[in-house]
Amino acid sequence: MNTPVIVWLRRDLRLSDQPAIVEAASKGPVIPVYVLDDETPKHRRMGGASRWWLHHSLASLDTALRDKGSRLILRRGKCEEVLADLAKETGAAEVHALHHYEPWWRNAEKAVGKVADLHLHHGNYLAPPGSVLNGSGNPYRIYTPFWRSLNERMPPHEPLECPERFAAPAAWQQSDRLEDWNLLPSKPDWAGGMREMWQPGEEGARQRLEDFVEEAARYEAQRNLPSIEGTSFLSPHLHFGEISPARIWHAVADAGGSVGTFLGELGWRDYAQNVLLILPDYGSRSAKEDFSFLQWRTGKGAEEDLRAWQRGMTGYPIVDAGMRQLWHTGWMHNRVRMIAASFLIKHLLIDWREGEQWFWDTLVDADYGSNAVNWQWSAGSGVDAQMFVRIMAPLSQSEKFDAAAYIREWVPELADLPDGEIHDPAPMVRPKGYPAKIVEHRDGRERALAAWQHVKASG
Repeated sequence: MNTPVIVWLRRDLRLSDQPAIVEAASKGPVIPVYVLDDETPKHRRMGGASRWWLHHSLASLDTALRDKGSRLILRRGKCEEVLADLAKETGAAEVHALHHYEPWWRNAEKAVGKVADLHLHHGNYLAPPGSVLNGSGNPYRIYTPFWRSLNERMPPHEPLECPERFAAPAAWQQSDRLEDWNLLPSKPDWAGGMREMWQPGEEGARQRLEDFVEEAARYEAQRNLPSIEGTSFLSPHLHFGEISPARIWHAVADAGGSVGTFLGELGWRDYAQNVLLILPDYGSRSAKEDFSFLQWRTGKGAEEDLRAWQRGMTGYPIVDAGMRQLWHTGWMHNRVRMIAASFLIKHLLIDWREGEQWFWDTLVDADYGSNAVNWQWSAGSGVDAQMFVRIMAPLSQSEKFDAAAYIREWVPELADLPDGEIHDPAPMVRPKGYPAKIVEHRDGRERALAAWQHVKASG
């Protein structure tokens, strides 16, 4: 019991229902370590919004560990090198961690396993990705049968409780200072809106869950209305592993009403990881070969349109509200995400990967699996996706889902327009400074359909 055990943390920054921590604590003094490894992910290193969240989540976790007689060791470098060095310094016999399924983390686990006695545990998903199989023994590619099969295995395990105290090693090893990692923006500091909206860390996740339990029964009725806070806001906490999906399930499953729809969204998160196991490059390659023939717009005009979309200056209020909300808070309402994604892909005919990369950098819940699966669903290029020719009409979507108050909040130059005009301001009422549409709905739709006809002719 005197031999220390290393817990390697990544997107699992919690103490409760954390199997790696519980197992390590039963074996000896625990050395929790987070390695900032920007080399292994290569071009998939965390974006700016995720790094802001990470800073605060690590600070929160360190405080929680110190309350239990422990602390968080921070090191920077390649995971296998850092963990091998730390094991040698401390005499640790084992390294415990939760499974991760992004391709770079799977590679890192193989590398760490060659230099340390690595023990991997499940705990970031409702069921271990790859364990929900069809009748032929293969992973599902389509969500609906996947969810049906997963749901038959529910409820998930009962959440594990955190140990009351952690045995400390004989001496604590050197740790980097979190501030020296420069994860926070400074010149300029663009994170003010995120500070107002979010409380990263396990306590913030617990509070969000408590708030949502009261609303879970009304999820179906409210989740598509941007002007109502009808969603759970748990996605970044889930992404960083500050709360387990099992704990969320057990907290809300008996809420009644339409909570089943919300549980299906938890299942979609599992589904996305299932897709990653089949197609690890899902974030950069269209699953359907037809899309290799799609002639995405490029050049100066497309670049200008992409910048207008990123800045929330397209002339479509619902799209602009969503993109501004994203920049200010690091988050966007789910219905508006679909509208904004469809607009970029169909109306502007810009490659879905441009949008995926922008979301990767600006979302606090930028999850590789979910982000890629959602963008390929919108594009129609995914293994389970809507058809490319299904083109959302952002103006009618805005009115249908009663987004007037949402637009007033995020596009304040339109705030004085009545509900009947705010979704699609006519030129004579459009305030000075708010742009005209960068493409008319009909023109964008016809351009997209013509591009798809070229794909069909080429295939």
